Amino acid sequence: MKTIALLGNPNSGKTSLFNLLTGANQQVGNWPGVTVERKSGYYKKERTICIQDLPGLYSLSPYSLDEQVARDYLTQTPPDVLINIIDATNLERSLYLTLQLMDFELPMVIALNMSDLLVSQGKTIDLDRLSYSLGIPVIATSALKNKGVDELIKTALTAPKAQPLDYDHRLESALVEIKKVAALNHRFDQIKLFEGDPFLLTKLSADQRTEINEIVRITEKLMNDEREAILVNERYDLIGQFIKLCVTIKNPATFNRTDQIDRLLTHKWLGLPFFVLIMWLVYFISIQTVGTAATDWLNDVFFGSWLPNLLTSGMNALAIVPWLQDLVLNGILAGIGAILGFVPQIFVLFFLLGILEDSGYMARVAFVMDRLFRRFGLSGKSFIPMLIASGCGVPGIMATRTIEQERDRKITIMVTTFMPCSAKLPLIALVSGAFFRQESWVAPSAYFLGMAMIVISGIILKKTHLFAGDTSAFIMELPSYHLPQLRTVFKYALDRGLSFIKRAGTIIFAMNVLIWFTANFNWSLQEVNTNQSILADFGRVIAIFFAPLGFGEWRATVATLTGLIAKETVVGTMGVLFAHGSGGTHQLWQAVSSTYTPLAAYSLLVFNLLCAPCVAAISTIHKEMGDLRWTLRAVGFQTLIAYSMSFIIYQLGNVIIQKQWTNFTFLALFVLIIGLYYIFRNRKEVTYELG
Repeated sequence: MKTIALLGNPNSGKTSLFNLLTGANQQVGNWPGVTVERKSGYYKKERTICIQDLPGLYSLSPYSLDEQVARDYLTQTPPDVLINIIDATNLERSLYLTLQLMDFELPMVIALNMSDLLVSQGKTIDLDRLSYSLGIPVIATSALKNKGVDELIKTALTAPKAQPLDYDHRLESALVEIKKVAALNHRFDQIKLFEGDPFLLTKLSADQRTEINEIVRITEKLMNDEREAILVNERYDLIGQFIKLCVTIKNPATFNRTDQIDRLLTHKWLGLPFFVLIMWLVYFISIQTVGTAATDWLNDVFFGSWLPNLLTSGMNALAIVPWLQDLVLNGILAGIGAILGFVPQIFVLFFLLGILEDSGYMARVAFVMDRLFRRFGLSGKSFIPMLIASGCGVPGIMATRTIEQERDRKITIMVTTFMPCSAKLPLIALVSGAFFRQESWVAPSAYFLGMAMIVISGIILKKTHLFAGDTSAFIMELPSYHLPQLRTVFKYALDRGLSFIKRAGTIIFAMNVLIWFTANFNWSLQEVNTNQSILADFGRVIAIFFAPLGFGEWRATVATLTGLIAKETVVGTMGVLFAHGSGGTHQLWQAVSSTYTPLAAYSLLVFNLLCAPCVAAISTIHKEMGDLRWTLRAVGFQTLIAYSMSFIIYQLGNVIIQKQWTNFTFLALFVLIIGLYYIFRNRKEVTYELG
């Protein structure tokens, strides 16, 4: 078995190349002892070659957990070969990591990815000169067009060890130069190659280290800078020499296509409206047009008619007892069918999101959102976990590890699950279809409500003594725009859909059986009407707490509570409790629309979007926080925000729609005023520090 490690900057095409090399032969887990995702797989043309996909990073200076994991892997369990994936359109940025990787003296080859995009940018890279300058084989590749991949692997299997620069020679030169210092602006080019790097310092004797420290002390004084900054600057000077030698640019003063598009999509004032418009289109297409047509057929024809009739005929032929038939049809099928019917909408949604991500647009969204977030005490880095959480809250929470400041990281964990994940999509579709069939604003409003609550929560939390402090910096390289790879986008959407189906077939299946049993039997285990069941008795006790929110009816209350197990079960539970018999989506729509008002249904949607996440996400919060008290704070804060927002929306909505004022209306106004106070109060009032 031979191990090849892929390592490169984020957005360099590393994931696309990994998928291309391994196909379906992939495994995903976590690195031992940490929550950083680990991907590995076998080369699809040779099963004896293991491909290891390391986290995307810009350098090996261990400031973040990703960088620490990559460095530990290279030092403790080095691979047989390193493939350094470089974005050909951002050569200068990518080569910094390359210089660091050379110090490990491992067999190494460079994959100059996205090389097909150089023509549109008017650039040419001389591969022979670049390879000669670095002493490393360089192969031009395009993961998008599957070019150069086989040659890359063939070269990697015979790649020579990377040779670091001649440190001893440069050390000697530095010692000579230091004795010739005569001006404050003298440059010590040699120092960059060993000072500040623990790998290089091990090559020096004790006397040499002492002399080097003296050189650096004098250098810092002369150059009015610190040794780390000197090291970085000098490395980039060396990279600049490589660029001049190897890269030819035609018409360098002209804007390329990426620059022209970014003038609109990242514009100071137009960037955010463009993002709102794009996300509205994404949800409109997936929830109310293309996705709806497939969902209606699946719910009304497949789960609503064809499958129930087939099962009924089969069970009658086998003389299955009535109670078991009822369990299969009105328990399992009604619940799971109500959920699985929304798979087409989920697939379309993530197919569209995959197009935006693979094209390079989502990186721009983080840049645009940084302007907004920074005004309210959050960093644009916080948007990356939130973006991931739109698929599932668990990896979204785990993605907060890239945030250096502990305060910002904890805030992000506490607000990330406000983003509507795929598990919440069935409820969004149910409320939109049953109550707002002709309205296009309901589904997108769920997305933007989540983002609004993230901003508002960030403002409130940043003004508390636990989270007061400066916001962490956000530096991000924006990749060039390119046509999405259909294979990658389709696999992205398919993985989300299959994950959704898997959950429906495990946790949700068990929940539906439990719901059916407790909804059909009383405490004496006698079969009764649903309204006299164990579940009804339990739901009525809890329903009183949700009455001010508009859905103080026991079935909605029970559905909400089951959402703590998995958010998909909210709709599954309603499918069991409301949609007895065949009829599919429209029967469920009619049942819920005759029970709740549109305002109460929207209040139910808001609460389930913002309240405490599922058990899996809560467990992940505990792992990331590392403290039970912080976990309880996070869950309690989320539930409080959800209850407050749902309460305000329902009570003030009643005033607008029905012109009715009650004691709850005045209480809702009081809660709103308290919230506005915490939002707009002066941050200078905070005098405590995080302990």
